[in-house]
Amino acid sequence: MSYLFTSESVSEGHPDKIADQISDALVDHFLAFDPQSKVACETLVTTGQVVLAGEVKSKTYLDVQQIARDVIKKIGYNKSEYMFEANSCGILSSIHEQSPDINQGVDRVDPKLQGAGDQGMMFGYATDETDNYMPLALDLSHKILIELAALRRESKEITYLRPDAKAQVTIEYTDDNTPVRIDTIVVSTQHDDFDEEATMLAKIKEDIINILIPRVKSHLKPELQHLFNDDIKYHINPTGKFVIGGPHGDAGLTGRKIIVDTYGGKGAHGGGAFSGKDPSKVDRSAAYATRHIAKNLVAAGLCKEVLVQVSYAIGVVEPMGLYINTYGTSNVNVSDGEIAKKVLEIFDMTPYGIETRLKLRTPMYSDAAAYGHMGRTSEKISRTFTNGEGETKTFEIETFTWEKLDFVEKVKEAFNLESVATSL
Repeated sequence: MSYLFTSESVSEGHPDKIADQISDALVDHFLAFDPQSKVACETLVTTGQVVLAGEVKSKTYLDVQQIARDVIKKIGYNKSEYMFEANSCGILSSIHEQSPDINQGVDRVDPKLQGAGDQGMMFGYATDETDNYMPLALDLSHKILIELAALRRESKEITYLRPDAKAQVTIEYTDDNTPVRIDTIVVSTQHDDFDEEATMLAKIKEDIINILIPRVKSHLKPELQHLFNDDIKYHINPTGKFVIGGPHGDAGLTGRKIIVDTYGGKGAHGGGAFSGKDPSKVDRSAAYATRHIAKNLVAAGLCKEVLVQVSYAIGVVEPMGLYINTYGTSNVNVSDGEIAKKVLEIFDMTPYGIETRLKLRTPMYSDAAAYGHMGRTSEKISRTFTNGEGETKTFEIETFTWEKLDFVEKVKEAFNLESVATSL
């Protein structure tokens, strides 16, 4: 019996994602001028207003208002009719010093003995159904919104788009978990006002189906392009008019799109958000580390699909445990429990080990704050930061280090897997 599975994504202009991007811009700026900064920054956005709150321990001073305005401007909130505009919105900062009670459990004289910044469990997931080892429904949802944002910025083929948008894709799978077709695509996009609502709805639907979707398909492999067919059910702006959007339509908060940030409902989630947190917070760093493990296990041919869980106690160096579930797809003749033991021998899962292996104390996080933290491409980029005293620093940054397939050969060796060609 076939089944349907759905995932959603939201655009960079969605209120919650605006909040995430501001919070991560603050993290990046703190790390740029003090790599040992401890940061936990939350952002709230609403009509004409941004509120920054949280705890920071850092040697640098930042103009947090200007950082927030730069993010908002880059997203595209640059018109007064949006009721949320980069240059005119009010920004209130209530950021204060990190609690010494928390800090004493993290910092050590020997950095290798650094304790976890909090308790909790974190999950990583990978599947071979896409080239980037991500669930297909979420991957397509992200791609739809990335392309929609590109069309908005080009302002040529579609000229009425505004920054806020959501997408959702439902895929039909066979019993053996093979995707066979796209059943439904939902796209809701904010837009300029039209004189007639019926004309507006017809125009938006026509442009999404005839301009956006073909552009998305053009970037896919032929075996994925065939999933698109004439029988797809489209729901384009199903409530009708969507002029009022962004923070004027809904308040946004950091950390409210954790499923969009990870696997779209596949696998599992420990509940902790990523954005606004420096890497001593294992909510973030250990989630990246478990994704790194999962992706390298699948890429090495150990299994077709895998879930990795790790757990920590605040202030404790070693994890409480590591759990592996290969969903019966393992290609090695050992239990998932034995796989977990070997994985802990390959990957150092102490907070310090994770930070150093994945280079997490570099200012890399703004790129992850929209369109998912997982399934992205690791690349080297140049980025310049300015602090509150006018000092600038330029970095060569390696992004999305947890997406690298740099442990594939180690996994193959540990599990006696035959060597296969893998794109590193």
